[in-house]
Amino acid sequence: MRIEDLAAYEIISRQKIHDLRSEGYLLRHKKSGARIALLSNEDENKVFYIGFKTPPADSTGVAHILEHSVLEGSKEFPVKDPFIELVKGSMNTFLNAMTYPDKTMYPVASCNDKDFANLMHVYMDAVFYPDIYKQPNIFYQEGWHYEMENASDELKLNGVVYNEMKGAFSSPDDVLDREIVRNLFPDTVYANESGGDPDVIPNLTYEQFLDFHRKYYHPANSYIYLYGNMDMVERLNWMDEHYLSHFEKIDVEANISLQEPFAAPREAVKPYSITESEPLEHNTYLTCSMTAGDVLNREEYIAFQILDYALCSSQGAPLKQALLDAGIGEDIYSDYDNGTRQPYFSIVAKNADASRKEEFLRIIDETLEKLVAEGLDQKRLQAGLNYYEFKYREADYGIFPAGLMYGLQVMDSWLYDETRPFIHIEAGDTYRSLREKVETGYFEQLIEKHLLHNPHRSVLLLVPERGLTDKKDQELADRLQAYKETLTAEEIEKIVEKTAALKAFQEEPDRPEDLAKIPLLERSDIRREIEPIILEEREIEDTKLIYHKIETNGVSYFRLLFDISEVPAELFAYVGILKAAIGLVDTQNYSYQELFTQTDLLTGGIVPVTNIYPNITNPSERKITFEIKGKAFHAHLKDAMELTAEMLVRSNYTDTKRLYEILTELKSRLQSSMISAGHTIAAGRAMSYTSETAAIQEILSGMDFYRLVDGLCTNWDEEKEKLPEILKRLSECMFRPENLMFDFTAEEEEQEKLFEAEAKALKKDLFTCPVDREPVHAAVSKKNEGFLSASQVQYVCRAGNYKKNGLEYTGVLRMLRGILNTDYLWNTVRVKGGAYGCMCSFGKSGDAYIASYRDPNLGKTIEAYEGIVEYVAHFAGDERSMTQAVIGTVSEMDAPMNPAAKALRALSIYLTGQTAEQLQKERDQVLDATAEDIRALAGHMKAFLEDDCLCVVGNTKKIEEEKERFGTLEQLL
Repeated sequence: MRIEDLAAYEIISRQKIHDLRSEGYLLRHKKSGARIALLSNEDENKVFYIGFKTPPADSTGVAHILEHSVLEGSKEFPVKDPFIELVKGSMNTFLNAMTYPDKTMYPVASCNDKDFANLMHVYMDAVFYPDIYKQPNIFYQEGWHYEMENASDELKLNGVVYNEMKGAFSSPDDVLDREIVRNLFPDTVYANESGGDPDVIPNLTYEQFLDFHRKYYHPANSYIYLYGNMDMVERLNWMDEHYLSHFEKIDVEANISLQEPFAAPREAVKPYSITESEPLEHNTYLTCSMTAGDVLNREEYIAFQILDYALCSSQGAPLKQALLDAGIGEDIYSDYDNGTRQPYFSIVAKNADASRKEEFLRIIDETLEKLVAEGLDQKRLQAGLNYYEFKYREADYGIFPAGLMYGLQVMDSWLYDETRPFIHIEAGDTYRSLREKVETGYFEQLIEKHLLHNPHRSVLLLVPERGLTDKKDQELADRLQAYKETLTAEEIEKIVEKTAALKAFQEEPDRPEDLAKIPLLERSDIRREIEPIILEEREIEDTKLIYHKIETNGVSYFRLLFDISEVPAELFAYVGILKAAIGLVDTQNYSYQELFTQTDLLTGGIVPVTNIYPNITNPSERKITFEIKGKAFHAHLKDAMELTAEMLVRSNYTDTKRLYEILTELKSRLQSSMISAGHTIAAGRAMSYTSETAAIQEILSGMDFYRLVDGLCTNWDEEKEKLPEILKRLSECMFRPENLMFDFTAEEEEQEKLFEAEAKALKKDLFTCPVDREPVHAAVSKKNEGFLSASQVQYVCRAGNYKKNGLEYTGVLRMLRGILNTDYLWNTVRVKGGAYGCMCSFGKSGDAYIASYRDPNLGKTIEAYEGIVEYVAHFAGDERSMTQAVIGTVSEMDAPMNPAAKALRALSIYLTGQTAEQLQKERDQVLDATAEDIRALAGHMKAFLEDDCLCVVGNTKKIEEEKERFGTLEQLL
């Protein structure tokens, strides 16, 4: 049967999507009104999503809370958490749900047909028939609730989304993004926070929550997407029979109106919280934002990305450079957002002063006027076009399935015009058209119309305020105490009873017969053999070459690995500084602006990275590398290698003004990541107390590195004379023939021969002058630090090493990681504790950690970690739960890989001293694991927890209240 023969569906349109080698269909389900978009092709990584238009009427976060809650049990799958059951035992390549400012989406992906059908079934049942109507505790757990275990207790607020958004509102960058949209579109749904404002979330009632589902979660308001190599007719028939045919079409009011254009620019000021030790000076965000075209205009959709690149995002871009030269801010960046009904363009000066607002605006306007009058640098525009088109044609989205990313892009137009889902994913013609317009003044006209003479502009200042978090916390505590004082004894007892009822609900196990309803693959559905290791050892003269013969669709991937394990200590600390500067400073033949432009014109990117490869059989041995990874279409491989050589050996580090710009931007970006991803800081730091490998990583990219960058910026007048010489000496120590190893990936050996010729030429350019050598070491000592911030939440980490007790790695540890993440830690830290996330890792070198994410607790979470030993020792998984754990683990091991990922996997295996036999043994240990094997790992848990390495990043008051747990307390920033 053909799609055209399906009586339940009306075909709106059909077209070839040539760039994606796909057949595209736009359908409408006749009875229910559901919209369906199909992309049929040969991609085995199949994708499904169902999305709904969910414009928020307020900032209670109802759309976000509902997104969490519908996945907490449904009619056909009446268990407390079908989502986590799927995470445990699915071969999914993606499984999640997302709340956007105007839509909510539920995507899944899998390469296994049976698994894919299972995922679709659970998600369709979840959105249309959730258990939220019969179980209010789902709302209280995921949204918010009053919490009091005893009548004498302090009244508190808790809830997963509530705590997640407290974490989000603790990041000034997140606050800035939110306020820009709110001020630019004040009369639309975008003025409301769809994720939920923590101050407003407690206004949401259970009935309002249910009403939102009743209104928006109907097929007539749905957008269903299928992508990949599957029997589309079978899937469409199944959806019709099981779900869509059960609904009658209705009218759903889900309007997303346009903001009436401003008659004149508007201004706003918003405070954000800093600690008492952080400075008020040079700590303001100055922003200027304006509407930017029409999201349904396929040329403007891409053209503004190119303008963003040409004006501000590329190195030395004129608008960015003008603001930097004037000293307006230490980090200048721009943002073009085309994921909502009205795209917008923002220019941000971070670490600036509020007093310079007028100068900031004047420089923006003067620079834009000059560019309109004199024209943009056409070479820079071409570089921007090449940069984005390379990404489009390569379709390398890392861990995310390509079909998912196409599907998300489909919604950028489909949500606002249901007849045009595919206009942005078929972009080849658009790029060709824009290239032809570079010389016509098209881009200058866009600047003039939308950026320069657009009264729909918002100027926002985000200004620091000391102690704002503590002030808000105290106001909340006072408000809750005042509210408690108005309650009768009976009302207080009701809260205590509801707290106990929620806890009982959370602790009550699912019935085995209900768990059995969640569809599950069998172990026999999983292949036993490991993925092939595609690798050949060769030599270029006397230098090792690792060659990967893989189909790459015309792209050459190369990597130059320099062993930096013998760099003198006084230089090694600056490796991260060199990584930040290389490619961004002048060289012998290029200014840094020209170098950046040339790189994007001719390549898909040339990027420096650092890595540490511990030897799996002997973790005290490790390979520390400084790597340059690059990619280019085959025709430009020679250009890419020549540019790489230019960066490595002909960089000029004497321009201290340029170095300072690089350092201040680096400091700003590090600060942002430390605030938003405190768990990574805590985990890296805690492991460094016992692991030399982790301690070296701290020097390269962790807290030690941040402190170095901060010190250089703070004491620049004293440091700027020394730094150029340090970077020069460091380059001479590192970029040497004897340190070098090559890695190359392409489908044709002819390309490998071309690479060999260019590699020989590059090798001759490397430094050969005499240098000092000294093995790299890092001091290891337990510090147990608490890093104090203005955050409203914590990131709590415990770490240690199990191998020091003579315990060996086994593949079952990989399975235990999944079990803890989806069972013990999920239930104790997230479900009961209210943290947004929790995670653990047990490395092959013995390094291990457990961490929480956006956690309202500290001591309670540490106590939960202590319970892991007993949990593992008494683990009683039945055959079903063990099969789940096997499938979930293998799913992670077998995640689909693009060519670059396949090559990197093989290279990492090689450099860590692993063999195919060891990897097969690990896989066999997973596939054959029993509950007894899990219980046998209790000693591993006990061993690493006994190291008692603790690091917490979080709220100042919360950490100081438990200061006895720490060796030292210091400010995060």
